[in-house]
Amino acid sequence: MKSYPLIASAALIALLAGCAGKVEPEYPPSELTAFDPQVVLDERWDQDVGDGLGTARYPITPTLDDGRLFVADQSGLLRAIDAENGETRWEVALDAPVSSGLTAVAGRVYLGTRNGEVLALDQEDGEEIWRSRVSSEVLAAPQANRSLLVVQSVDGAVTALDRESGEERWVYTTNQPALTLRGTGTPRVIEQVTFAGFANGRVATLDNRSGQSLWDLRVAVPQGRSEVDRLVDLDGQPLLTRDGRLYVTSYNGRLLALEATSGEILWSREMSSYLTPLLVGDTLFTVDEASHVLALDALSGRLLWESDALEGRWLTAPAFVDGHIALGDYEGYLHLLDADDGAIAGREDLGGDGISLPLLADEGRLYIMTNDGELSAFDVEPVED
Repeated sequence: MKSYPLIASAALIALLAGCAGKVEPEYPPSELTAFDPQVVLDERWDQDVGDGLGTARYPITPTLDDGRLFVADQSGLLRAIDAENGETRWEVALDAPVSSGLTAVAGRVYLGTRNGEVLALDQEDGEEIWRSRVSSEVLAAPQANRSLLVVQSVDGAVTALDRESGEERWVYTTNQPALTLRGTGTPRVIEQVTFAGFANGRVATLDNRSGQSLWDLRVAVPQGRSEVDRLVDLDGQPLLTRDGRLYVTSYNGRLLALEATSGEILWSREMSSYLTPLLVGDTLFTVDEASHVLALDALSGRLLWESDALEGRWLTAPAFVDGHIALGDYEGYLHLLDADDGAIAGREDLGGDGISLPLLADEGRLYIMTNDGELSAFDVEPVED
């Protein structure tokens, strides 16, 4: 059996849901080496958020809106925190175990649960506004436009709910393979359409009026004899630009740049990744399954630089802060790479049983939650001569 990466740290939870037996990492974690620091990370505040992500490492990514962080733990603790000083504004205990990332928009907080419920809560006090049930467990953060809340559940179904009432508007279903990655693609939702990637290696554009597919495309082709070898999951979130380009990553597949309205391929690169890419100007940053960090020309796909300094360290999706690419790793280190050339510019050891959630960046500040629930805010400062 081919070896596959793991997404957890101490517990070494296999990336493959449903795959029995021991799974050895294909890329042993690289040792961290000395470097000449260009920036330092100044911790502004920190606090513990319940029991964190739990042993299953649920992807309960915090969200930021109107100067407040909204965070939760896997047991149902939900908290609003002042992003500037770390003070708790309010805290509630939900009667459901949280399993998805959070989304905060227009005065509400949305999240999903392990028992297939979606909750809408008031940003001012955490009071529940409505809850609805979808077809299965929710791991991907619900995504909103002005009228809909779109939820992708682990069985591959995409459900559109009315944002005001929680009533179901439409459901789009796909055929799921026997084995998938531990995770779910997060849809990209705009006013007219939803872009969604699936565990069968396809990406589809759905009409938000009806849920009907406008076009769909195979991003990754299953290869190999066993079901494990044939995994082609799309676990990241499609990245949409203002001028209508769509970037999609896939596991055991390709990185594609597409024309969003038609699905026409603009360029393609053979690459295996289960993380969401990042666009800064005309540069696309992505992390592959080996935890190599790549910078590509977003218009042509040309490689600008590639760093293997953090190979095998199970990096998070990239974030951009103050000219640097920020990434967390399985041991709890926060790394900053120079966005121009990929050189390591800064590092901080947060511990916390590792970092698996994407980092939040906002105007020179980073917000990081470790797997055991320690939430910290860091300012990025240049090293003084």
